[in-house]
Amino acid sequence: MPSGKTVKLILYEVLQFAALTVPIFVVMERFAILIRDVKGQDLTAYWLVVATSIAYVTSVTLLVWVPLKYLILKRRTFVSEITQWRPTALAYIILCTFPCFAILIASSKVMSSKVIVLVTEGAPVDIFLCHLPVSLVLFSLICVDIIERIRPCKLIGQCKSSKLLVRSYLYSSSSQPRSYSGPLGFLWRKDGRSEVFVDSFMFWLDTVEMVRVAGEPAVFFSAWVFPVYILAFMSTLRMVITPNNPLLSSAGFALQDLPFFVIRVALIVVFGYVTPVLYPLKNVLVSLTFIYFTFLAKLRIFRSPAPFC
Repeated sequence: MPSGKTVKLILYEVLQFAALTVPIFVVMERFAILIRDVKGQDLTAYWLVVATSIAYVTSVTLLVWVPLKYLILKRRTFVSEITQWRPTALAYIILCTFPCFAILIASSKVMSSKVIVLVTEGAPVDIFLCHLPVSLVLFSLICVDIIERIRPCKLIGQCKSSKLLVRSYLYSSSSQPRSYSGPLGFLWRKDGRSEVFVDSFMFWLDTVEMVRVAGEPAVFFSAWVFPVYILAFMSTLRMVITPNNPLLSSAGFALQDLPFFVIRVALIVVFGYVTPVLYPLKNVLVSLTFIYFTFLAKLRIFRSPAPFC
């Protein structure tokens, strides 16, 4: 019987490999359907795109993913010295997220020509907005992030590890039933492993909303889809940095909040309220507080001996 550590390792690797391959196959298959329809139900074009996706997944798996995983698991060469960023996350973003976003942008342009043809011929327009592929890509990205964060912890029993990469600290649930007892003692129980899932989804919520805006028909069929997807992809690069790294705050300001605020204001001016005002308010508030507490608060003019400061 394999040990629990081996079972956990196999489970994590299978899930990460599925998160790498499934989004690519789904996005490429939807793109193949779109190409087939544009080419007049040409099955040759459909199977050509499908074959390309299979060849791509096979190549990146054998040439990049498997060798990288081998180096990480065996702690060979420079990989063993990496502590401030995550090679697996970087490889995933480059090999999966980037090509999926590129195909989605290409789909918007192909679909634009399809809509023009259908309108000219008087045929009903079936707008294909790729909502399922987009959701799958983002969900797979979140799953990879969760696996990387929760990897140091056990899957069963109480979590006593201090290496959980959600925060620099972790409270054990066992220290909380000792503090509170009685019939409602379960209300004070907490476990860092469950908080990983909450923190990960909250971490990606802003990016999810930005990609959702790209699915709006007015944005999807315009040139604005390019900067929206590009900025959304740039924000995914934050996953490369370890969650307890101080650099993550600066990366969030430079790669997400500041550019997201600019593009959202521009989208609201051009298309109206395609995104809730809450999100640009969040972006500007986070940006201003980062600038103030990181730079301005250290200036002599902002220093005050008042006790409440």
